[in-house]
Amino acid sequence: MANLRKYKKQAISDPYAGGAVWRPGVTNRADRFIHEQAECLPGQIGMGTSVLAFVRLDPTACIGENCCIFSDVFIDKYVTIGSDVVIKYGAKVLDGVIVGDNSVIGAHVKIYGATSEPGNDRKTIIGKGVSLGDGVEVLAGVRVGDGAVVGADVVLTASVPPGAIMTGNPAKVVGYTRDTAPVAESDSDADVLREVQTTSVAGVTLHNLHNVQDKRGNLSMGEFGRNIPFMVSRYFLVYNVPAGEVRGDHAHFRCHQFLVAVKGTVHVIADDGVNREEFVLDRADKGLHLPPMTWGIQHKYSADAVLLVLASDYYDNEDYVRSYEEFISHVSLNLGAPGV
Repeated sequence: MANLRKYKKQAISDPYAGGAVWRPGVTNRADRFIHEQAECLPGQIGMGTSVLAFVRLDPTACIGENCCIFSDVFIDKYVTIGSDVVIKYGAKVLDGVIVGDNSVIGAHVKIYGATSEPGNDRKTIIGKGVSLGDGVEVLAGVRVGDGAVVGADVVLTASVPPGAIMTGNPAKVVGYTRDTAPVAESDSDADVLREVQTTSVAGVTLHNLHNVQDKRGNLSMGEFGRNIPFMVSRYFLVYNVPAGEVRGDHAHFRCHQFLVAVKGTVHVIADDGVNREEFVLDRADKGLHLPPMTWGIQHKYSADAVLLVLASDYYDNEDYVRSYEEFISHVSLNLGAPGV
């Protein structure tokens, strides 16, 4: 709410504010501020919302409570804006778009909807707590996950996972925001003795591998089908990853994976479509099992990191789920299946 008040105070200095003063407790039109040169109806605007000059709001659109809509914004037909949303100067939100609560839409952003496109019923959805930088374009049918941050002038042509940080053209994930600290396994004796640890993500487990300390050099080992919970058909190594790059960012229909940072540190995000958790792999005797239909992301590679990935299946491009939106669709179907 503090940030929203900051934006509303900024709106006071708008040259098209018509001399009207907004401050907490001073409103008009039944606890709303609507500039006389704005094209909208009070019934479309939630309590505590401010709408500045030259805003055009289609009669079928609606805006939630405590929002701040800057000058020259256009909100098209059947658009739904949540509460505590800020939409800056010159932004356009088109054709049935849904914007979640607590989001910030930058100046001159364009968010295209899908309702006007023949045969396209996929909605464009901006999640809760999303930040879109100035000049961003979001194409029709794209879904931006909760808490995502998109840098200025990025063009989004594909859906964005929750918490992703996107920059560049073409847009790419450069990191992830987190509401909670990553899970780093404790070095206490109790945790080391616990060979397998369950997590909040379905089927994902942390493994303490057998570790032999020796003056001639240490040894870490695992046995396929035993403490590594599947038989291995292939392996690959990921190393020399440039700073800020993100690897993975996909799921598999059938393939199991087991990840070990044999050198350095790698952060891994596992997502089952309902729960997400971040793990730190920083020892050669610590492994992470990602079962099928787990969205996996690796980032924050240290400069010396070497990540070993053991896979249950041979490479098959058809086994990959590369769109987070497609992944969520498959998860939703599975959750709705009988007996699930």
